[in-house]
Amino acid sequence: MIKKHIRELVILSGKGGTGKTSITASFAVLADKAVLADCDVDASDLHLLLKPEVEQRHVFSSGHEANIDQIECTGCGLCLDVCRFDAVRTNGTKYWIDPVACEGCGVCVRFCAAEAIDFPERHCGEWMISDTRCGPMVHAHLGIAAENSGKLVSTVREQALALAVKKQIPLIISDGPPGIGCPVIASLSGVSLALVVTEPSVSGLHDLQRVLALARHFSVPTAVCVNKWNINSQQADRIEAAARSAGAGTTSRIRYDRSVTEAQLQQKAVVEMDTAVADDIRQVWRQVSQML
Repeated sequence: MIKKHIRELVILSGKGGTGKTSITASFAVLADKAVLADCDVDASDLHLLLKPEVEQRHVFSSGHEANIDQIECTGCGLCLDVCRFDAVRTNGTKYWIDPVACEGCGVCVRFCAAEAIDFPERHCGEWMISDTRCGPMVHAHLGIAAENSGKLVSTVREQALALAVKKQIPLIISDGPPGIGCPVIASLSGVSLALVVTEPSVSGLHDLQRVLALARHFSVPTAVCVNKWNINSQQADRIEAAARSAGAGTTSRIRYDRSVTEAQLQQKAVVEMDTAVADDIRQVWRQVSQML
């Protein structure tokens, strides 16, 4: 199978808590065959529902981090003078680098006459290939205070595509990050379809409009699904009207149902429960499959 025959669906939301991951897990169960990708590397939680068995672990490195060799350091203090990020610390005689403040620019390395500053790659987290009851899954974990989550998202997508090609699986389903920042851009660009999950509130409409503008910028086909629509049906109407005005398609709505929480507690996808909201999600999946 070649890359152009593989379709990629990403599920996004303007904010956290709209039900994006629950819908992704349900789609994973309903898909005949798919590679799963958790692109929400800052706060991944798809594994909580799909219980993956990790088969491979890989270190994710991005950028560099300065480290002063105390034996080689002459104590001249030049590194303190040239660091614009105030990452160099001193007690008057000893100098060291604060790893949280260090931006990895390398200026201190360049100007150290004693060549006493090491500049190794910064280990920012890890990415994994796992097996789930719904198929293979690529997911990742970004380290505490680590940056470059956009680059890690790109790594997850690249590995998911490589896995789809290798195993001849025609569909990739990605659980995207919330918002419109760098990780979202990394998960959105080049996909076959973006499904934006929103909720019927004023902030839900505002956040949706930002995501739709971003998708429009990258010329990504987009559909909108209103989750928990029965909390405020009038606002759900407004959101769907705004989506159509922005050139996005709309799917069936998903009702608010406490069984979604029960499914989470049992580490199940919603469609693995005998409940009315599961039928709503099945209908959305049928519509999204046709769009793909």
